[in-house]
This record gives sequence, structure tokens and C-alpha cells, in this order.
Amino acid sequence: MSDTMRAFRLTEWQAPPELVEIEVPEPGPGEIRIKVAGNGLCQSDLHMPHMPPQMGEVLDWQMPFTLGHEVGGWIDRLGTGVSGYDEGQAVALVSTRSCGDCYECGEGFDNACTMNQVGRGYGMNGGIADYVVIESTRPLIPIENLDPKLAGPLTDAGTTSYHGVRRVKDKLGPGRTALVIGAGGLGGFAIQYVKILTEANLIVVDVAEDKLTRAKELGADEVLDGTREDLVAEIMKLTEGRGCDAVLDFVGSNVTIAHSVSALAKLGTYAVIGADQGKLDMPLMGALGGKNASIISFIGGTDADTRAAVSLGDQGVLRNDVEFFALDDAATAFARLEKGEITGRGIIVP
Repeated sequence: MSDTMRAFRLTEWQAPPELVEIEVPEPGPGEIRIKVAGNGLCQSDLHMPHMPPQMGEVLDWQMPFTLGHEVGGWIDRLGTGVSGYDEGQAVALVSTRSCGDCYECGEGFDNACTMNQVGRGYGMNGGIADYVVIESTRPLIPIENLDPKLAGPLTDAGTTSYHGVRRVKDKLGPGRTALVIGAGGLGGFAIQYVKILTEANLIVVDVAEDKLTRAKELGADEVLDGTREDLVAEIMKLTEGRGCDAVLDFVGSNVTIAHSVSALAKLGTYAVIGADQGKLDMPLMGALGGKNASIISFIGGTDADTRAAVSLGDQGVLRNDVEFFALDDAATAFARLEKGEITGRGIIVP
């Protein structure tokens, strides 16, 4: 085995990532080295190079670091004191980082743990590399049937979507309606979870015809063009005037926020998940008060959500559309992701 490996890294603040050769990391006591099979790409990866150094320092991010937080692979080497796992074992890694001891972790919301301000691929070395070392067994998820190079997207995109559907599941009994806005990587998983976990009807909105076609294939009962002027009126017509009992907004723009709130049923829940920095151009009380409705928002899912998503993938019940890129082509993969040219999720394979 070579003493060096390839890694796609940020080497300085506000500069493009580079493919470089670095030393293969050795696992210390309690640590595990993973041979990366595949690392899923995320929109957040595109934001990392633009991080102001002042913000990075506040978050305690350490420069340089390797990008990539959606990792599947094989255990390559166990540090001293690690037991219960075998070298060569296929695993997925929980994307979020948490302590397991704080109030938020104890309440089952470890995605809100303060420790998650710094994690694998965001301030610490991540998985767009030949190898990555994890600091404990806590993130490990053994997989049996799933090809580990396909596991990465389930640990973030699949996890975030699962968390959103789980949070609104109690609203989605028989005869109720869910609305998914944005049928891309995350939305595609959400469509499947709504159909697997609930008995609700499902409306999907997107502005791209190919994504609406895919949404139908994934199980949507109705699909609507997000550019139509009568969108909310059509949603109200499809729900016989009630509106949607749960809205999962994977865009988060001014337009989708306005549509979501207008289409929300009484006692409904609006989950704003997309990070398009949108705002609601009306008082919240006036928009939601009369409906006795609620809003939730979050970043990523929990450890339990990841394990549930990976389990569904391991059982073969999830469609996971991906496009593979060689590690040497990581810059090309990032460029295509930024242009919106990847259907489903991109995966970098060392």
C-alpha cells in the first residue's frame, strides 16, 4: 500500500478545492480508517469554498481539509481498542457529527448537537479521497446487500428527506395530502418515503418537466408545473378546498414559501428544508394563525434517520438515481453539480 493518497481539498479560504496527494492517515486509539467506495455530492459542498475565513474561525474549522460528508466504504484498519467490527466490512457513515450526551442528543435531535458545527467534510477531513479516518465507531452503519459506493447519498440526501417525512408523518393518514416542492435529489427520496411510510395522497411540484416525469415514476399521485400562475388554485382543487396537510419544501425560495403557506391546510405542518434564502412577504400570524398551522425547519437528519434510510436502501426498496465520477474528475463533477446537470445524486468513486 502506498504511503500517500489522493484527496480533493480546500487548501485555503475562499479558493477552489484542489486534488492533491497527502499522507494516508493512520487511525489512532478508538479510531477507524475507511477505504472510501464512494462519496455523494451535496449542494453544501459548493458553498464551502466561499466560506469567509472569519466564519470558519468562529466555527473552529481547521484549514486545510478534505471535502465530502456522504461516505460509504469498507473498514480498512481498526485503531487500538476498537472491537465489534471487522476489517473489510462494508459500512455507511452517519453524515452528522454528535456527542450522544447533550440535551439535544438525549431528546433524539442529535442533528442539533453543537458538536455538529464541525464534521467530516466541513472543517474536518472528509470522504472525497481514497481513505478517511473517523474518530469513533459512533457513525458506523454495517450494510449487508447495498453496494457501499451507493450508500453515500442515503446518509445525507436520503437522511434529510427521511427526517422531514418523519416529522410530518402524523399529519398524513388516509385521505390526507402531502405536497413535495422540488423533485431533485432530496425530493426524490421524500416522494418514496411518503409512499412507503404513509397512506396519504401525494402532489409533487417542480419547474422541470424531466423531474416531474421522474416524480410520477417514483409514486407521485399528481404532478404540477411550478411555473403555472394558478398553482395554488389547482392544489386547492385537487384537495377539494382543504389544502395540504403537510408541505415539504425542498427549494425554500420566496415563491415556494408563499405557495407552501397558501396551500397549507388547517392544522397542517410546513417543513422548509431548501436553503434558497427565501422570505415570506406577509406577517406570519396572518398567514398561519387562522389555520392553527405550524412551521418546522432543520439541517440534516438524525443518527436514527440515517440508519432507517440506509436500512431501506439495504433492503432494496429505494430507487437511488446516481451518476458516477472518478476522483480525478472531482472538479468536473463539482462544475456539473453547480450547473444542475446531474440527475439524482453525483457520487465520486476513488
